Order: sequence, then structure tokens, then C-alpha cells
Amino acid sequence: MAHVAVIGAQWGDEGKGKIVDWLSARAEVVARFQGGHNAGHTLVIDGKVYKLSLLPSGIVREGKLSVIGSGVVIDPVAFASEKERLEGQGVKITPVNLAIAENACLILPLHGELDRLREEAAGAGKIGTTGRGIGPAYEDKVGRRAIRVADLRDLDGLESRIERLLTHHNALRKGFGAEPIEPASVMESLRHAAEQLLPFATPVWQLLAEARRAGKRILFEGAQGVLLDVDHGTFPYVTSSNTVMGQAATGTGMGSAGQAYGLGIVKAYTTRVGSGPFPTELHDEIGQRLGERGHEFGTVTGRQRRCGWFDAALVRQSLLTSGIDGVALTKLDVLDGFEKLKVCVGYRIDGREIDYLPAGTAEQAKAEPIYEELDGWSGSTAGARSWADLPAEAVKYVRRIEELLDRPVVLVSTSPEREDVILMKDPFES
Repeated sequence: MAHVAVIGAQWGDEGKGKIVDWLSARAEVVARFQGGHNAGHTLVIDGKVYKLSLLPSGIVREGKLSVIGSGVVIDPVAFASEKERLEGQGVKITPVNLAIAENACLILPLHGELDRLREEAAGAGKIGTTGRGIGPAYEDKVGRRAIRVADLRDLDGLESRIERLLTHHNALRKGFGAEPIEPASVMESLRHAAEQLLPFATPVWQLLAEARRAGKRILFEGAQGVLLDVDHGTFPYVTSSNTVMGQAATGTGMGSAGQAYGLGIVKAYTTRVGSGPFPTELHDEIGQRLGERGHEFGTVTGRQRRCGWFDAALVRQSLLTSGIDGVALTKLDVLDGFEKLKVCVGYRIDGREIDYLPAGTAEQAKAEPIYEELDGWSGSTAGARSWADLPAEAVKYVRRIEELLDRPVVLVSTSPEREDVILMKDPFES
């Protein structure tokens, strides 16, 4: 039976939460495989808004198992806060419907402090992190200093591990002129973490293997987007994890996740939060109009997103590096009423034309978009649930995007509401 991996194919904020929520009706298990609470998903269900940062989107659906994989770094304080908020909205969260990988690494208060110290010291060179400690937590994971969820079962045995962690962090803090951290404060954080996380801790690779053997459909939920991938994104303005489809296998322990149907979520225009290259960014009234109509503010940070025309060259590059099979196009309704629309089909750099964004930051800064102009539409696409409901020009816009991306558009989202979706092909039946 098919499994599906949902991947953001731009700079994140493409509307993955809604698509994952919609697809979860067809799945029994929803698994998150990378990132931390720096990724925000907003779900609108029957007019009720749910904001998620760490928990998988499947948590709002009854009868589904939500999994936080080992590729995720977990802030226990953020987890407890999000859990309490969702429970206040009537969402049940128990070990029956939520499992946390026992080999996932923790984000501790010292990670967020280091993140913010670095950004403040960088001045104009800051890369626009959320300041929530995700990067430093991944650094400790790679440096083999991290405390993992399973370690919380033996707090008394962590003394030497804490000492090693603080040897590293206090040396860094000294360079920033910050006070050293005492082992007792770290231990206090770990005791709180144990209370919050251990009831949900389990070998999730085993749960997923059992689900697969039982023929259950598994939905793998990515965070951020391919253009923020630490290897394949617009480095150094990227996140600290791999966001491509291959991480679904590594970040859950289910090796066959790489064989899932790759669904790339793509906004009908382009947005980005924070610093970094953005060839099609608009600094005029059109960019402002896109931002206002699309309510382009980050779920996690509240920062206003930068807006621009759809960049087919960049998305095509994302689909190739991530192994995407089909595309879900979101926020088509935001383009209602535009007389003309532009789509970037390549770049001009120092007089030469290329169809991809180079890795070098100097070349990226010089990239001038090459646009193709398309007719807009005066009718409304908002709330459309069938292909026949779309204006002819909107259909042509979607078809042209398919041609430029060399991938089929299998889903079109026409509003934030759960059921406002046009389905051309069910990814689970592929």
C-alpha cells in the first residue's frame, strides 16, 4: 500500500499543514521527520484555527497516530506549551495517539540562548534564525554532546554528559561575555523534560515497521522547504536539517520511506521569511497586495513574509533535488483579480541565461529573473472544489506551471478551509 511524503518545495510556508491535514483523512499514521518548533503549520477546520509548531498535523484528527521521529529536535517547554494549548481547544493528546522517538535529541534553554547571542553579535551578517535553538541543538547532535529523550530515563547517570555539554557551551558563552551555566540548572531542565516527554517515548521505528506490515497508510510530514535544506538550499540562509524527501527515511527509522510518493507543496506565488536571496521578490504594490491577500505572516515568528512572483526555475530545481513525483498547488485564490501574472522561467547572470539558481552567494545576488507573462482572471477561485469551478485563465495558469515543472499538479488548494481542495489524483493511489 502506498505511503506519501509531503515536502515543501519553496522556502517553507507553502501550506503544508492544510495539505497534510487533508491527506491524513486517508492515512492511519502521520510522522514528522525533521526540524523543530521553528516550523509553523496553521490549520483551519470548520472555522477553528489550530497553530502547530512541533506536533504533527495529524494530531487534530481523531483515530490517527502521530509520530515525532528521531530527525526532529524537541524543546520540552515548547512541547508542553503546544500540548496544553491544543488540549484547551479540545484536542486529545495521549500516548495512544502520539509517539515520540526515544532517540530524538533535546533542545535545552542553553541552545536558544546561544542562538540569540550569535544572531545579536552577527549584526548585518545575521541569517535570520528564529532564535529558538534549533541550529545549536543539531550542532550538539552532530558533535555527540546532545541529550536524547531516552537519556531522561536515567537522570542520575547524566552527570558526565552534562559536564561535557557545558564544557563546550560555557567556552562559547565566555566569548560572548555571557555568564556560565551551572550543571544544576541543566538538570532542572532535564527533570522537567522527563515529566513531559517520557510518557510518549518509544522506538518509533518499530511502530512504523509494524504499521507498514499491517498495511496501514503512512503520511510523512516535512517542515520548512527544500530551499532551506542545509545541503540543497540557499546556504547559509537555510535551516539546520535536511528537508528533502530522503530525510523521511533517516528521520523516522523507516528505510522504505524513500519509496513513498513524493508530494511537493508549492504556493501559486513565492514567499520567504528572513534573509537570503529571492530573485522574484517584489518591492512594489503587487508584492504588498500578495502579502495582504495571502495573510503572509509567519506562524512561528509573526514576521511579515517577503512576496514575489512564482519561480518555476527554482521550484523545478527543488523537485529534482528532493525526488518529488507530483505537486500540490496552494493559495491559488490569492491571485484572483490580477490582470497579468508573471512566472520566472530562468535567470540572467552577467549576460548569460541559465535555468537554475547557482550555489554561489555572489552569483545568486546577481540573478535577474527571466519572466513569462500570463493572463490573469477576474473570476473567483476561492472555495473551488472541482476543476470546472475554475476560470479558464486559472486552468491555463495551473497547466503552464505543470509544463514548466515537468510534474503533474495533483491537488489545488483554493482557501485555508480543510475541504476546499480540487483533487486530480490521490497520491495514496499512485
